[in-house]
Amino acid sequence: MTEAYNPFAVAQSQIDKACKTLGFDEATCQFLREPQRQYAFTLPIRMDDGKFKVFQGFRVQYNTARGPAKGGIRWHPEETIDTVRALACWMTWKTAVVDIPLGGGKGGIICNPKVLSDTEKERLARAYVRAVSRELGITKDVPAPDVYTTPQIMAWMMDEYETIMQEHHPGVITGKPIPVGGSQGRGDATARGGIYCVREAGKAYNIELKNQPMAIQGFGNAGQFAALLGEELLGLKLIAACDSQTGVVNNDGISVRALIDYKKKTGSLNGFPGTKEITSNEVLEVPCTVLFPSALENSINENNAGKVNCKISCELANGPTTPEGDALLDKKGVVVIPDYLANAGGVTVSYFEQCQNAQNYYWTEAEIHERLDRKMTAAFRSVYEMSVSKKCNLRDAAYLVSIARVAEACKLRGWV
Repeated sequence: MTEAYNPFAVAQSQIDKACKTLGFDEATCQFLREPQRQYAFTLPIRMDDGKFKVFQGFRVQYNTARGPAKGGIRWHPEETIDTVRALACWMTWKTAVVDIPLGGGKGGIICNPKVLSDTEKERLARAYVRAVSRELGITKDVPAPDVYTTPQIMAWMMDEYETIMQEHHPGVITGKPIPVGGSQGRGDATARGGIYCVREAGKAYNIELKNQPMAIQGFGNAGQFAALLGEELLGLKLIAACDSQTGVVNNDGISVRALIDYKKKTGSLNGFPGTKEITSNEVLEVPCTVLFPSALENSINENNAGKVNCKISCELANGPTTPEGDALLDKKGVVVIPDYLANAGGVTVSYFEQCQNAQNYYWTEAEIHERLDRKMTAAFRSVYEMSVSKKCNLRDAAYLVSIARVAEACKLRGWV
């Protein structure tokens, strides 16, 4: 993250714009643009060599007017409090736009998990929970996995919380492995929710999807599932993809399953048979019907947005498009399905996991898919109808829908 780009400043500018459109008073706008609570703590960890190393951790509970805070925990060497604040803010709007009774939160630890052993990761996970346990709980704040955290890490965190509380609380953490209270359908939920949004966008904007090309920027978990489900559910054809190292393209089509297997075997897309090598940034410029930005923040900006060549951009990553990039895409007529709508399938199924944990009864994968489809379809339609009503793009409309819902809850509580 460069010093010139402050994601929380971007988030606040988006709030200011929505509040002005909605005609909110100054106090309401001020309240919505700041976190309710935020925590920072140091985590001393004994490493495998016997020496101690001190890590910095964060947890932000942005707004809980509609329910307990909800949001992932990121482990990243360049993590910052402003990134966590911004993502907690966006999570608030994400839970509101899909109309689930949760607020927004986010956590992070400054670390490089790629150089940590499994035992070091476990110590770090448990230390984080010990530091923040007083602020967690099914009625307070429910974390989940995010960048470089996994179901196994969530299981360690849940176990540490239950050890502290001396009773079972499976719903305190979501994204867990299924044997300890995880949900069916969680693995592909983020991508699946995005695919449902693309389907609805195709209907709303009269864009043909069957047999049309798609490109994936960021061929990780979400990107791989987007490719698989785009092909399976919408009939899209993969023609380009990239990971952090390189990109590949073949305008005649790429076998999704073969590319996934190749990536698992080699650790890279480089050299995949039958494709031409391109840079990761060049994947954004490949002519396609649907682009899935599925990498990190700030990927589409003022320097490259003018070269993006798609009809629909479905943002599976968090914050992949800067405001400057967004303006350029809007000018080009690209239908951008904004991140906190497009990737809300993950938090929606996390909410389903909480519901199942609470009732101690678990749904089938087919039931999860059906419920997710209903939620995402309703969310897209509410945003699309707002965009038509206010004559604005989907990102602005999504902010208007979600911020209005959160503000209403704040006002009903008498907070502002």
